[in-house]
Amino acid sequence: MDSKLNSSSLLLLLIFITGIFIPATVNAVGINYGQIANNLPPPEHVIPLVRSIGATKLKLYDADPRVLKAFANTSVEFIVGLGNEFLTKMKDPNNALAWVKTNVQSYLPSTKITCITVGNEVFTFNDTSLSQSLLPAMQSVYNALVDLNLDKNVTVTTPHSLAVLETSYPPSAGAFRRDLKAFITPILDFHVKTGSNFLINAYPYFAYKGSPKQVPIDFVLFQPNAGVTDPVSNLKYDNMLFAQIDAVYSALASLGYKKVLVQISETGWPSKGDENEAGANPENAKKYNGNLMKLIAQKKGTPLRPNCDLNVFVFALFNENMKPGPTSERNYGLFKPDGTLAYGLAGVSSVGNNFSAGGANGSSAATPPLTPPSRPGSSSSGYLAISGGLHLGSNCLLLLLLLVVGLI
Repeated sequence: MDSKLNSSSLLLLLIFITGIFIPATVNAVGINYGQIANNLPPPEHVIPLVRSIGATKLKLYDADPRVLKAFANTSVEFIVGLGNEFLTKMKDPNNALAWVKTNVQSYLPSTKITCITVGNEVFTFNDTSLSQSLLPAMQSVYNALVDLNLDKNVTVTTPHSLAVLETSYPPSAGAFRRDLKAFITPILDFHVKTGSNFLINAYPYFAYKGSPKQVPIDFVLFQPNAGVTDPVSNLKYDNMLFAQIDAVYSALASLGYKKVLVQISETGWPSKGDENEAGANPENAKKYNGNLMKLIAQKKGTPLRPNCDLNVFVFALFNENMKPGPTSERNYGLFKPDGTLAYGLAGVSSVGNNFSAGGANGSSAATPPLTPPSRPGSSSSGYLAISGGLHLGSNCLLLLLLLVVGLI
């Protein structure tokens, strides 16, 4: 253990001395591995790409057996997912037990599955039936883990859109939507009981896109800037993502859940967009993701939680050509489908142009014994288009930014 700590310290020292970022030294970065595309490489060819950016954690939106088998006996940890279409059936303990046996237990311990996400941004739908099914489904999946003696190594949680916040400025005044408190509080009790994290999908890009003339670009890209000071806590913020994270921590504290840890399950920046999608270009994507990875490498916490390591999953591994919506939706990838970098990242070399693309679907999610019905507003792999999942939170984000700008 001491030798690992010493080598890590030396590597970080090298980074500070040279000013060069080397992602291979980062052992905490996570990447979302989406597969809504028909041209992606087979999973075994993805392994060197993951290693090239120093990622040790991958988050899936399903439990794709090809991926889980390909990454067996590697050091990569996995989050696997159950789409919203499964929530009703997962309330049945027998269905949950069958799913966990097939999609989790059968791959352990060769493949390191450490977490199961049940649903995704469920409250974004404002669907009472879906919202009421979320916690029972999470409980059934967790109880299945307990029955199989897997609960000490595999956690259960669910990702939320930042739109679950009613107030996000100043960060110290962060609060959940009043209409969601009855749903969120029992879920927080579940997190406390099981020791799982509270997951948030946060995209400063959308705040900038919505008001590019008012939102300082450096503030959202982790670039040097004057920053802003929370008038209540007197804490200074020099980037929007940290302000968003601390707003979530404040919202948790306001309900009495100060010990629940926040994890950013999705964040990223598109390298291409439509004419009306301000800021969607390779240079900004490089700055956002590159600077974020530097912060992760430095293990720098937020102003409110300076001693807590950042727990962040970047979206996404690949550009996905079959995602609906504006052009940006298909251009969040660090890599193009051929394995070449979508834009330069310091210290990372392209690995591509030496393998063929995947099959017709790019994914073969196997989740027996259930067959998911199609659901309006959700993708075939069980996760939302990014912009669609965050529209409800745009007003809160823009309010935050307009107020922030006035303080700079």
